[in-house]
Amino acid sequence: MLIVTTFDIPGYQVDAVLGEVMGMTVRSANIGANFIAGFKAIGGGEISEYTNLVYDSRNQVMQRMWEQCVQRGGNAIVAMRFDTGDIGQAFSEVCAYGTAVVVHPIATLEEGGTPQSIAQVQGQSSQFPEQAAGQPAQSVSAPTYQ
Repeated sequence: MLIVTTFDIPGYQVDAVLGEVMGMTVRSANIGANFIAGFKAIGGGEISEYTNLVYDSRNQVMQRMWEQCVQRGGNAIVAMRFDTGDIGQAFSEVCAYGTAVVVHPIATLEEGGTPQSIAQVQGQSSQFPEQAAGQPAQSVSAPTYQ
């Protein structure tokens, strides 16, 4: 999964722009999390139940966005952004969006090559092995806060 917030990827050449892709979810915390969070809010500090909910939501929308990219034939997303909003008092919307592109690594003899892109062209292990295999990466588990 090669997703960046920049408009280009150092060491990679953009071959095609496939258009905007996005992932979205609307979530609410369960009644138990809301109950515990209410007590924690009295004392101040981080509300770990909500932090975990946000991490899970972001991972889910990133995976949905990546799936749209792959469906269109892309192997990277540039200009990725998150957007959040509230729906009423109990629901939270999380959206990830970006531009699906097809990229290829720049070889060592070409201008703009980086150690990462050169290694990928030479068939060595890359930071993005799933991209070389054409499969999306597994989502990253959210850290658990207590």
